[in-house]
Amino acid sequence: MTIEQPSAEWKDYELIDSGEFSKLERFGPYVTIRPEPKALWSKTLSDAEWRRLAHTEFKPGAGFGKAGKEDSGTWNMLHKMQEQWTIAYPAVGFNLRLGLTSFKHVGVFPEQAPNWDFIYRSVREIAGAQQEPPKVLNLFAYTGAASLAACKGGAAVTHLDSVRQVVTWARGNMEISGLDGIRWIIEDAMKFARREARRGNTYQGLILDPPAYGHGPDGERWKLDECLFDLLQQCAAILAPEKSFMVLNLYSNGYSAVLADTLVRSAFGTKFASLDYGELVLRDRAGKALPLSVFSRLKR
Repeated sequence: MTIEQPSAEWKDYELIDSGEFSKLERFGPYVTIRPEPKALWSKTLSDAEWRRLAHTEFKPGAGFGKAGKEDSGTWNMLHKMQEQWTIAYPAVGFNLRLGLTSFKHVGVFPEQAPNWDFIYRSVREIAGAQQEPPKVLNLFAYTGAASLAACKGGAAVTHLDSVRQVVTWARGNMEISGLDGIRWIIEDAMKFARREARRGNTYQGLILDPPAYGHGPDGERWKLDECLFDLLQQCAAILAPEKSFMVLNLYSNGYSAVLADTLVRSAFGTKFASLDYGELVLRDRAGKALPLSVFSRLKR
């Protein structure tokens, strides 16, 4: 098991401080305060210092903590800033437009940087060993950082999400990164994976970053606990038997890295070249490690 974090060379992101169920983060020129249920410890900096540094603070709404509305709220401006801005990820070579949403998010999950690096390296390795671009499917693809990493590596990328607005956001990220050719699909991930399995279609790269619960574009409701293993089995059927990779990322508080490893071994079998699992963390200036997700990465 490994513990990974973004490289200190990434200058457009920093976790400045964390604690008391909050995190103080810098995205490019702007600093935000956002709720963080895993930050159980004390802050290193004072409340006054947090508010001096921060440009904006997210204030949870009445639905905070309720299923489907746990991230809803508003932003309280503390210092002048733009509501939309751009950051770069030079380690791979793409750009991301960020913005303040009513659901606490800004358009990127920075702890995922090690996964982007893995995706880019894996695609480059496969692309260098064959003439055709490797096909990569990114499910639950959000604003598309993983899709951009695969595209930059030379893949033919299919980007799938059930929310039209975030697919539009991802397309904009592709354009400001000087990339093109990504295939965009607004669809329920389980339905798409099952349909691809029935058709016998395969991919050399699969990326799965599912939320704890979700809705399809036609109102389909699903809970991750109830369908994750089924989804992984469908994905096992569409992952190419060789020269291929899979990345699973899980955010749910109750999921461990060992659980992710067991799920992947059970769904994908024992025929693989490598299988790694672990946690993705962010470290603040005081060295406190904030665990935010678990992962399993497989190569065939």
